[in-house]
Amino acid sequence: MTKHTKVTSSQKASPLMVRLDLESKQALTDAAELRRISVSDYVRTVTVAQARREVASAREQTVRLSPDEQLAFWQALQVPTKLTPAQKRLGAIMRGVT
Repeated sequence: MTKHTKVTSSQKASPLMVRLDLESKQALTDAAELRRISVSDYVRTVTVAQARREVASAREQTVRLSPDEQLAFWQALQVPTKLTPAQKRLGAIMRGVT
């Protein structure tokens, strides 16, 4: 925010408390240090951006996956499907084989 910007009541910061285990808090601290910003600034920067992406995705009715989620999804698709006996019977019926 610039020095000359007037802050209205709707623009004022609102506190948010989050409970984290020590490992999660340390991960945030480490990430903030890498960017040379405070933990609060890091959390605000990362979580607000992610929240906005998720809201936009929901409005567009599309699925957006993070790189880790994309990899997990792709790996799940690589595993051959094991059909249940009922699925095998249905497949046979659909192919006209009894």
